[in-house]
Amino acid sequence: MFDQTIIKVLLIGAFVIFGLVLLRPGGSARNQAIRTITLLLLLVAAVFAVLFPDLINDLAQSVGVGRGTDLLLYAFIIVFVGNALTTVRKRRAQDDQITRLARQFALSNPEYPRDPQDDGQAG
Repeated sequence: MFDQTIIKVLLIGAFVIFGLVLLRPGGSARNQAIRTITLLLLLVAAVFAVLFPDLINDLAQSVGVGRGTDLLLYAFIIVFVGNALTTVRKRRAQDDQITRLARQFALSNPEYPRDPQDDGQAG
């Protein structure tokens, strides 16, 4: 029972951190650097998992997961959810930007509808 508590706390903690990061505004250079470093660490971890699968099994059992493959699955789920949330946030920002640009364009270039009874000749 206690062994499963460790992995549950780790997984829930990861989701809470993703939520907090996504609630923060902006995509500053610092945030981009953190994302890049995180991706590099994930790449190193993936190579490590391929080279030393027995150590991944040992790590999995130490945090309360039966097999290393299950631990990797949980890690990929965390990465996937984080990526999905980031994509949604970026899409929302793009939609807002497109809306602002469309409004600005519409206000700067108004086109008034023509009167159907007006045949284009001055009377």
